Amino acid sequence: MTDTSYRIQGATGEWEVVIGLEVHAQVTSNAKLFSGAATAFGAEPNTQVSLVDAAMPGMLPVPNRECIRQAVRTGMAIDARINRWSRFDRKNYFYADLPQGYQISQLYHPLVGEGAIDIALDDKDPDGASKRIGVERIHVEQDAGKLMHDQHPTRSYVDLNRSGVALMEIVSRPDMASPAEAGAYLRKLRAILRYVGSCDGNMEEGSMRADVNVSVRKKGEPLGTRTETKNVNSVRFVMAVVEQEARRQVDVLEEGGAIVQETRLYDPDRNETRSMRSKEDAHDYRYFPDPDLLPLELDQAFLDECRASLPELPDAKRRRYEAAGVPPYNAGVLTAEVETARWFDALLDAGAEPRAAANWVAGELFGALNRLGLDIENSPVSPVQAAELLGLIADGTLSGSLAKQVFEVMLETRQDAGAVVEERGLKQTSDTGAIEAVIAEVMAGNEAKVAEYRSGKDKLFGFFVGQTMKAMGGKANPGVVNELLKKALA
Repeated sequence: MTDTSYRIQGATGEWEVVIGLEVHAQVTSNAKLFSGAATAFGAEPNTQVSLVDAAMPGMLPVPNRECIRQAVRTGMAIDARINRWSRFDRKNYFYADLPQGYQISQLYHPLVGEGAIDIALDDKDPDGASKRIGVERIHVEQDAGKLMHDQHPTRSYVDLNRSGVALMEIVSRPDMASPAEAGAYLRKLRAILRYVGSCDGNMEEGSMRADVNVSVRKKGEPLGTRTETKNVNSVRFVMAVVEQEARRQVDVLEEGGAIVQETRLYDPDRNETRSMRSKEDAHDYRYFPDPDLLPLELDQAFLDECRASLPELPDAKRRRYEAAGVPPYNAGVLTAEVETARWFDALLDAGAEPRAAANWVAGELFGALNRLGLDIENSPVSPVQAAELLGLIADGTLSGSLAKQVFEVMLETRQDAGAVVEERGLKQTSDTGAIEAVIAEVMAGNEAKVAEYRSGKDKLFGFFVGQTMKAMGGKANPGVVNELLKKALA
């Protein structure tokens, strides 16, 4: 599968880009994969390290049931095959942040087999063209520690707080063919993980990061040699890596060179990738079954419990919103982040009409939160308060302009909409007598424009509406104003 809309133009013709992502997602758990040490972010260095994590002699790993459960639930969320029998392997290499001299991982018999994630090819048209990105496997492994090079001018230090933290490595098929597709896949995967609760998706904290595999080829040719750019920690940077690395490879090939299979790093300041080391193959790590760990065997009761615990996922939630009358674009926006979807669900539970509620959240609420620098979880206006405000608009108590005024007061004072309306006298009026009297005054003060309107300048109607609303402080019912003005100006 390739996206025919994205090509790199070189001197010798067009090149296709082939992309696969290996996403490392930190499992949401209070303890590490094989020890009881804590996993909280931001702790002082080496304060969350057990004897197992530090590889003290005689210490044996014990699998954390919750970590396995979260990985299984993630697999189920992408319709992947769950392997009831899986095994841990030792991946042998020597580095200062790996005290055991090996990483416990899963290569040959992973916990989760093949699945798929559907992405929209156009963010503004969620119901338009889509593409299925295959997921080859999800395996569970332990994280390494962290080298700290900025603590001393001539020494490096090791922080083992992350050593032994549970990771899910989610390996895609090479089904992506543009930076946009890679970005869409990563955003969708992150959303699924956050809905499921198996990873918080905080890329800036390192709890989700991607290794980006890129190769290029001419149309119809076999797959080219790929490079792997390690530990990319934002969607924007992943897209930049694809673009820059693909361009670099095309330039190398068109100059008669060859692509070297290697591991690279991304420098965001220069927006370029650079070589780190030659790419190892599986045999270089001398994988073998971990002798300290028995194979994992999952019973049906455990699998049933995992499946029963899954929430409504983004695609299903979006379809439910659309069926309730929410426009497709708004439904996509409202389901992109789990916190937004939860807030909107609470708004619907409080009785708001779905279509009007979606338009208001995507417009008024998001605009206000952006202005205030707040996320939706910290909104000064609760879903119940918002439902009351929308109800006042629906029953004619508030016009659109009055509702904006009430909302601004609610943001500042956290009062309920009804209380603001009563205290400030912002209720909309449909009193025909009062409105007719103001219309008469407006027409008397603008006799020339009345004559122009009656001579055929229909566009002046908006002028009279505006003048009437202004004279009534925005409190007149716009529908009544329009109806009465048409009669008066006839």
